[in-house]
Amino acid sequence: MNQKILLITPPFTQLNTPYPATMYLKGFFNTRGIASVQADLGIEVILRLFSSEGFCSLFQYIEENKPELSSNAQRMVSLKRDYIQTIDAAIAFLQDKNSTLAQVICEGSFLPEASRFTEETEELEWAFGTMGTRDKARHLITLYLEDISDLIIEAVDPQFGFSRYAESLGRCATSFDALEERLNAPASFVDEILLSLLQEKINQEKPTVVGLSVPFPGNLYSALKCGQWLKANHPEIKVVMGGGYPNTELRSLREELLFKYVDFVTLDDGELPLLRLLEYFEGKCKLDDLKRTFTLLNDEVCYLNESDEKDFPQSEVGTPDYSDLLLDKYLSVIEIVNPMHRLWSDGRWNKLTLAHGCYWGKCSFCDCSLDYIRRFEPNSAALICDRMEAIIRQTGQNGFHFVDEAAPPALLRDLALEILRRGLRVSWWTNIRFEKNYTADLCALLKEAGCIAVSGGLEVASDRLLKLINKGVTVAQVAKVADNFTQCGIMVHAYLMYGFPTQTDRETIDSLEMVRQLFQEGVLQSGFWHLFTMTAHSPIGLNPQPFGVQAIKNKGKFANNDVPHIDRIGADHQMFGEGLRKSLFNYMHGVGFDIPLSQWFDFKVPVTTIPSNFIQKALAAPDETGLPLNRQVIWLGNLPEIRFYEKKKKGKTVQASELIFHNKKYDLALKVSQDLGRWLAEAMTSISLQSDKPVKLQQLKESYESAKLGDFQIFWNSRTVEELRENGLLLL
Repeated sequence: MNQKILLITPPFTQLNTPYPATMYLKGFFNTRGIASVQADLGIEVILRLFSSEGFCSLFQYIEENKPELSSNAQRMVSLKRDYIQTIDAAIAFLQDKNSTLAQVICEGSFLPEASRFTEETEELEWAFGTMGTRDKARHLITLYLEDISDLIIEAVDPQFGFSRYAESLGRCATSFDALEERLNAPASFVDEILLSLLQEKINQEKPTVVGLSVPFPGNLYSALKCGQWLKANHPEIKVVMGGGYPNTELRSLREELLFKYVDFVTLDDGELPLLRLLEYFEGKCKLDDLKRTFTLLNDEVCYLNESDEKDFPQSEVGTPDYSDLLLDKYLSVIEIVNPMHRLWSDGRWNKLTLAHGCYWGKCSFCDCSLDYIRRFEPNSAALICDRMEAIIRQTGQNGFHFVDEAAPPALLRDLALEILRRGLRVSWWTNIRFEKNYTADLCALLKEAGCIAVSGGLEVASDRLLKLINKGVTVAQVAKVADNFTQCGIMVHAYLMYGFPTQTDRETIDSLEMVRQLFQEGVLQSGFWHLFTMTAHSPIGLNPQPFGVQAIKNKGKFANNDVPHIDRIGADHQMFGEGLRKSLFNYMHGVGFDIPLSQWFDFKVPVTTIPSNFIQKALAAPDETGLPLNRQVIWLGNLPEIRFYEKKKKGKTVQASELIFHNKKYDLALKVSQDLGRWLAEAMTSISLQSDKPVKLQQLKESYESAKLGDFQIFWNSRTVEELRENGLLLL
């Protein structure tokens, strides 16, 4: 194939790590021998703007255009020399290239300071006890960058943002008019940087096709700006747009104006649609053979999807390829000091998917009808580990963010065992459902295999509404599972929701009380409240009537995903937002638990009906009783040395044995009879990580009883087994 595709992530997504879509596609193209290169123009624009040269241009632009400035902005302009002299060193520090600067930054004499520093005093004081010098320095530099961001927004480009650009133009854009107006206005200061970088890429790579990945509304404007420049300067290059934004927002696309900026828009997984397009460009297939693709034919938007060809199975899409990306140039920032929130912005994580789609796929607020949720296809643990090893070799970094909708617990179990058997030293985090399969033993296994954090949806923290949502969990169950993770040292973040249809004032306050107790009991470390949004492709959006809401028809020619609606039964949800945010901020800091819930709000709220010990009782409830004979038994530790000896007991000589297990921190010594010692030594070999065959507890019971060692139930409840359980004997 003679085509060469340039895959671009336009500004902006994250500062600390690239968005994975282009790596996935490049990995797939590698399997097909198709030439491809990729670029994250987001980080490249940031690096060019946030440099001494970029700051010189920025301040010169402000001085030439003379915008009206606030006193805060005037202060920064007056400190321009200090900003120009410090920015390169500050950026290098965030890239882990100038670590010796930490002490000077923390002393407060290095960075110029504006309003962001005064706003953060309370949180910094709280963090002094938990943050090291380097972390504190990174947080201070983050405030410094946010100060400059405020200046850019005020004086240069009101649409600027580190993780989004012109987001308001893409969010809820049923009409294309606002985008069209902005695209045809003179290029902004930031636009000029973007387009100069794009020109460099085109001149260097000479692609025949440019693929624009648009994951979020905050990438849309920049993508179209790139398309506009390409159409004006390189009309021979085909421009294709895909990604999360088109997949959700543009499924009913009818807007002809969009195709002034792009030639094609693809939906869902991009591998097959892009492959067919490349073949079409070479004359190897017809328009009718295209897959899930919009284009303009005879001045009318047409959707081409006649092909019945299935998408490539996950085993054939290849390993994500990070080449071409500036992996050593990403910025590890600390926006806020909460340890769980930091994972989104601190450190560069390799992105990988365990399974396509969601194994649950039933939540009424979720886009369950769309392919990225509906079509569940897990990878094998062995294939995932193969890809992890390949990515580690390529990037030199062993941290992974598994970006699944919800990681399947059975697959996580198998993956953890495979990681341990291969001796991989990795750290990872992922999104989960708080389901009962996350037992204390499974959580311990995941921790041993490198899991450092999980996030999951508690949503409304109300059993009635969780049932209406079809979440498949209860608040008590969430508490138990969160506690299992926390007890193993795995951080837990909860996605929280308010404003779900029919949610009353009292249920909102009851949900807050549940959240208060979860933090007070220490089973949650982080959380975030989201206001419910009804989407067109969710069960509630497709059929709102059973949920007590009325959809407001507002369908336009461009984006159609968010569905305005009227909740005739529930509360005035908007007014609860600030009180929920403020209370959660305090709970995450470990304070405010004794403050009455009503004091978080500036209006009268109902008294909670939740007992003050609800979560405490849920955590104290006993787990399953009896022997779980169908569970697999795994020993994580080293195999024991066994020593036989004789001892006197009540005047008689008794044959005894001692099993010594050498662990990382200490040795475990178990003294048992010789017969039990022999059986234990053999049993530990059969259930070790390196054993080829899984062993169920039932098989262990039968083996014990065949050795005529007595009642297995008594043995399983003995101090010997208790010590083994405390040191790595798991039931999975």
